[in-house]
Amino acid sequence: MKSLKLAAMLAATLALAACNQGGGGGGKVANVDGARIIAAKSNGEWLSYGRTYDEQRFSPLDKINAGNVGQLGLAWMYEFDTDRGQEATPVMVDGVLYTTTAWSKVFAFDAKTGALKWSYDPKVEGKKGFDACCDVVNRGVAVWKGKVYVGALDGRLIALDAATGKEAWSVQTTDTSRPYTITGAPRVIKDKVLIGNGGGEYGVRGYLSAYDVNDGKLIWRFYTTPNPNGQPDNAASDKVMKEKGAATWFGEGWKATGGGGTVWDSMAYDPDLDILYVGVGNGTPWNHIKRSDGKGDNLFLSSILALKPDTGEYVWHYQTTPGESWDYTATQHIMLADMNVGGTPRKVLMQAPKNGFFYVLDRTNGQLISAKPYVPITWAKGVDPATGRPIENPGVRYENAPSLQVPAPFGAHNWHPMAFNPKENLVYIPAQIIPFAYTPDKGYTYRPGGWNVGTDFLANALPSDKAQIAAVKAMVKGQLIAWDPVAQKARFTIEHPYFWNAGILSTAGGLIFQGAAQGEFAAYSAADGKKLWSYKTDNGVIAAPMTYEIDGEQYVAQMVGYGGAGALSAPFVLPDRPRLPGRLMVFKLGGTAKAPDYVRPEVVPIDLTGVTSTGDAKRGFALFHQNCQVCHGPNASGAFLPDLRRSQMLLSAENWKSVLIDGALAPRGMASFSRFFDAKGAEDLRAYVLSEAKGAAAPAVAPAKGGPPPKS
Repeated sequence: MKSLKLAAMLAATLALAACNQGGGGGGKVANVDGARIIAAKSNGEWLSYGRTYDEQRFSPLDKINAGNVGQLGLAWMYEFDTDRGQEATPVMVDGVLYTTTAWSKVFAFDAKTGALKWSYDPKVEGKKGFDACCDVVNRGVAVWKGKVYVGALDGRLIALDAATGKEAWSVQTTDTSRPYTITGAPRVIKDKVLIGNGGGEYGVRGYLSAYDVNDGKLIWRFYTTPNPNGQPDNAASDKVMKEKGAATWFGEGWKATGGGGTVWDSMAYDPDLDILYVGVGNGTPWNHIKRSDGKGDNLFLSSILALKPDTGEYVWHYQTTPGESWDYTATQHIMLADMNVGGTPRKVLMQAPKNGFFYVLDRTNGQLISAKPYVPITWAKGVDPATGRPIENPGVRYENAPSLQVPAPFGAHNWHPMAFNPKENLVYIPAQIIPFAYTPDKGYTYRPGGWNVGTDFLANALPSDKAQIAAVKAMVKGQLIAWDPVAQKARFTIEHPYFWNAGILSTAGGLIFQGAAQGEFAAYSAADGKKLWSYKTDNGVIAAPMTYEIDGEQYVAQMVGYGGAGALSAPFVLPDRPRLPGRLMVFKLGGTAKAPDYVRPEVVPIDLTGVTSTGDAKRGFALFHQNCQVCHGPNASGAFLPDLRRSQMLLSAENWKSVLIDGALAPRGMASFSRFFDAKGAEDLRAYVLSEAKGAAAPAVAPAKGGPPPKS
């Protein structure tokens, strides 16, 4: 009897999905619900950020396959009005493709022809870009029952009519007095829109919220760190925070910042178990000694949380990095699968977080099945299988001295989505190997609105010598790793010349697709990694591709546009790459469309003859690396934001001050830094940047000052 009921339920689900695919669900546009997402495992749509609730990013489509992928050509493309990073995975429902671009803008296209149906601009203020640690990016939308949901950079959750793009409702999900942001894609489960937030580097308290899809009413909220005032929050997290979390925090350092723990990216859902899985971010400050007196695990930082989606009730957690001190978040892609492990069928959860270990957990209870390094790491020698805790190497917590470690804060794997191939039983990881000198910031004090990491960035300033820069570059690499999660080893590895490469798509056609930083989109054999096809995108790629089918024809879509933390913080990896407009590029077999050549932005020469400064370049060096290097590159080496060495503002002390102190360019995202230094400090910065612009050797390192801004 039970099997008959299950068969009837499945038949009804498939019938509903077929109806919805054909005509928008009885006339309603984008009528997506849970049953339709479950049924999507066997159809040609892409209904959610990771395609299905398990977030495997595996498509059953095989009309584009290893035998014919060489015939792939451009079907259509669209160029956006922004040259910032493009991180979205498009969603395709009922023949309409929905995607987002930088500044949280939303677009809807005819997925077959590329005709623009509508666009929406939430009009985020430019100065909000100051609060975005890692570019003004957005990773995508959720679609549910005729609405499109997007999280805006300024913390709003917005519902749009899927047919017209008109705003249905908007709710502010964050405290606007704090430096919160949203860059991640929402998910919808059982008529609840789930959204987290970012801002962990600046000083916020993380949480995940669930809102009613119809009117934006808050249903529940789960905080990932204790309330600094010691009181309950009247939230779903109160019980477990009292029983498990609060006792793992010590000292006063975390109370001003809120402790971090932002839920800024990964989520997955098991409808059979009715459990939602979310990844939790780093602590604020990073340095555990500054945050919690070097004591305690600091739950639920760098953890995988299992919650009930109806209420936010805690089910279990697994902490990948107890007492996190290196920005080793667990917000990276979470993927669910059923597989045979050691001769036993297991319901597993898999994650390759920043810390370099690949985790396989029993998703019913959070128990560790296995954990092995997927790249070379130095901070730990392994994970204790009995306790699930990492076995740290001596000296890695940089209590009193610098500690050179791999991975860097960029992580061994960052937000770029993985993909799974159930036939090959492989997880494809966009990985990277990057060193970083973690150095205690002995003068650290909390700076409202600024970076609060407790780590001295001066130790990671680039050398000026070209040979030394080449040596640094040789230590940094990107990889595509085909990882066997049962054997816990790589089957093959594809080496990339640069790190910060794109997310991955896997298909039943025996293919994996991935873009690359150097401006390429490629297809590889899922079995052995052989490159089978490539297309020159010119602009770099970081987003994950997706695929869909319309009228019996398969398409592959890729957002193109380089940016994000890697591009902002390490320009030496891709020197002199110009900022180019983002594009959506869609391919099919026999596609004959031609993308126009990019118009390279003109580099206006700057004549610094006779230009001098009264500032102190040595002090400017310290101020720059404390306040500016994340966006403008170490040693003012020029990231994707303006290369300050070529800025016309350098020519005049007054113009320079008007930007740094008076906020003249705040509407364009360059906020005033008057909170952190005065006019004298601005001129010191100018003196330093002038020295770099004129090719002078960098001044000797001045002691970092992590305390309050200097007074005039």
